[in-house]
Amino acid sequence: MAKSKSKSNTSKATPSKSKATPNKAKATPNKAKATAKKSKPGSKKAKDLPAAPLEELLRVDRGFRLEDVDCESTPGFEGGKSAGQKALAEHAPELGDWQEKLYAESKGGGQRSLLLVVQGLDTSGKGGLMRHVVSQIDPEGIRATAFKAPTAEERRHDFLWRVRNALPGPGKIGVFDRSHYEDVLVVRVHDLVPRSEWSKRYAEINAFEREVIASGTRIVKVMTHISSDEQKARLRRRLERPDKHYKYNPGDIDERLHWDDYMEAYQAALTKTSTKGAPWYVVPANKKWYARYAVQQLLLNALADMAPTWPEMGWDIPAELARLDAT
Repeated sequence: MAKSKSKSNTSKATPSKSKATPNKAKATPNKAKATAKKSKPGSKKAKDLPAAPLEELLRVDRGFRLEDVDCESTPGFEGGKSAGQKALAEHAPELGDWQEKLYAESKGGGQRSLLLVVQGLDTSGKGGLMRHVVSQIDPEGIRATAFKAPTAEERRHDFLWRVRNALPGPGKIGVFDRSHYEDVLVVRVHDLVPRSEWSKRYAEINAFEREVIASGTRIVKVMTHISSDEQKARLRRRLERPDKHYKYNPGDIDERLHWDDYMEAYQAALTKTSTKGAPWYVVPANKKWYARYAVQQLLLNALADMAPTWPEMGWDIPAELARLDAT
């Protein structure tokens, strides 16, 4: 089976900083600056140029090629594992603070929410994102859905029906572990429906996401991307370590035989559905610590851009205090 290529057109930069946080943002490590463009003789040195935002480094734009992504790279972060884990822990309170504001905003009549869509091949670290990033948020404010093979009832409806039913309500952060994109990925790779049917779904997905955004939901779409060699090593660990056996599925090896088909399907899905309102971010995920840090920062930046605020509840505070004092 052909292995994924490991070229890279993405250079390292410093950790992405949230635009604004409810509390004073903590400083991120490794302030050495870099740029995605190499400096030329006679030009400013790379260290004198501003660092590219993490979104720019990871976003799927025109001309994107999945095969050019270096799965070992850590775009936007100059340090190693220990620095990455430290940064993840330092920013955790910020994520919780923003989520609390978003939830509080809904109590004052706000209708906004956020949806994190996570796609990736088997062993690419989707579960780790749930344990190490999503867990930083109060469970009361989360609606998490893991999409499996559709049930008999779900098959009686169009492919977006079950997705609509899982969207987050006002003040919530929704998390999709796999998503409606399975209907242009696994469905395409395994010819589960005719090409004439799945080929129309890209446009239907774009229209659906425009509708979701118009309703007040911010969408952050992430692909955790690992190399074929890394997936093989992770599957081997699941077989060799008793504490990992529960994660193993014999079908994972069957799916590896379709690696090239999946890369082709992902390339099409990423480029056809990365829009201005709902762009895709491809996160190199051979290093688990980096994938977790990057997704955390994407969420923080999205929430900071939304900038939810404490609601004005309309109560007569002095009167309520007087009533309280009388008890």
